[in-house]
Amino acid sequence: MDQLNRFENFHDFDFGLKMVYQEGYEDIDLAEEDIDLLANEFTGVDEDLEEGALQDQMQLQLMLQQQYAQEIPEVVKNFIIYFHRNILENNVYELHGIYENSFNRLTEKFYAKTPWPEADYIAPMVNDDQVFLTLYRELYYRHIYSKLSPTIEHRFHSYENYCDLFNFILNSDGPVSLELPNQWLWDIIDEFIYQFQSFCNYRNRLKNKTDEEIALLRENIQVWSCYSVLNVLYSLITKSRITEQLLVSKLGGDMIEAAGEYGSRPLYKMLGYFSIIGLLRVHCLLGDYTLALKMMDNIELNKKALFARVTACHVTTYYYVGFAYMMMRRYADAIRAFSHILVFIARTKMYHTRSYQFDQINKKGDQMYALLAICIALCPTRLDESIHTHLKEKYGDHSSKMQRGLYTTMGIDKLAAFLEIEAEELRTQLLIVKQKSRQQKWTSGTLLEGEYVTTSDLDFCLKQDMIHIAESKVGRRYGDWFLRNINKFQDILAGMNLRS
Repeated sequence: MDQLNRFENFHDFDFGLKMVYQEGYEDIDLAEEDIDLLANEFTGVDEDLEEGALQDQMQLQLMLQQQYAQEIPEVVKNFIIYFHRNILENNVYELHGIYENSFNRLTEKFYAKTPWPEADYIAPMVNDDQVFLTLYRELYYRHIYSKLSPTIEHRFHSYENYCDLFNFILNSDGPVSLELPNQWLWDIIDEFIYQFQSFCNYRNRLKNKTDEEIALLRENIQVWSCYSVLNVLYSLITKSRITEQLLVSKLGGDMIEAAGEYGSRPLYKMLGYFSIIGLLRVHCLLGDYTLALKMMDNIELNKKALFARVTACHVTTYYYVGFAYMMMRRYADAIRAFSHILVFIARTKMYHTRSYQFDQINKKGDQMYALLAICIALCPTRLDESIHTHLKEKYGDHSSKMQRGLYTTMGIDKLAAFLEIEAEELRTQLLIVKQKSRQQKWTSGTLLEGEYVTTSDLDFCLKQDMIHIAESKVGRRYGDWFLRNINKFQDILAGMNLRS
């Protein structure tokens, strides 16, 4: 099976840079027979086996399936059958509960430290439904990545399974009759990118790899390649016409008119939309922060945006927007992005505890607090009171070290002596700091637009051989503090009244 020559309807895209992708995969050296050899090596199938030997092997495999099926707990069997039935019926409401609750409860009870049953062993329970088995394998490999340690075979097989899934969605005759919850659709895109990132890290660590593993990686350089990942994401965007839909919506038109045959289906629309957020992340990983923000041209960062429907997508969007701004030295915009989503996480924390993604959201929040501390040190800004308090608790010592103040006046010679550099070099560096304190800040329009303003509360000027420092401290907002504590007091009173 050729995994890489599958996206036949891929076209050229222009998202701000001259990125030309050839239609199909004519330039890729990985031949079809290479994939077959790889698959056979994993499955242990020898193409030269005689027909009788193949039949014996199939009978043996069937016996193993039956034997293993008997070892699967009855509640898991019933769950798989119920899961399959709801996939066939496109019952999105039930699938939401199955995906977010039932699957994770069974994982904690039966498979906390072991993989779920392989797809081949549950195939007879679902009448060998290949679409369901592909979706099941997506969960199977994700569980291995999350709770266990994936082997090189797991990494290759997971990539092959994603190829099967996206080939089914993109290259079937017409739109597929499949509906999945938005949370699952986001997780498919998010996990696809995560496993790509994980494989890149794994491939670059050669210290503990065997010669066979290194040879296998060299022979299959297109597996989890950057090109194939970008191709999938751009293909989903094009197939769904989501860019055209968002542009029409932004201009006040009707998205349905621009959706087309595929984009009118929720599966394609949401996969295309989440692929835009996925490309924001991928381009940040690749170090192209301008193109990362360019991907968000037609997405407005507000509560009505589609990404706000899925909490993990909401957090990821603001995280990578803030990260891209920070790497572009637009610290004021980075602070705004980080602060917004951290306030959101804090206010909805009680709901996150019920989600299987609670730990992931908390981890991402901790990362943003660390990045926020860096941005505040480089561009002092007034923060929301709750964010400021939490930041002080977590990174108070680090922030104080990064934000050590200066005198109100100081001679250049004296400061140069402290820094152990020449006075003229210090003068040059101070002028550079003065220039860099002006940065582009978003006010309206696309995320890449903005006006050049002075964003720091600290300003200074050079007068002959003296440095004059002026720090403009903004008065504290007491109104927010009183309102927040009044609300807390009212909640306490309401709780006491309920108990009484």
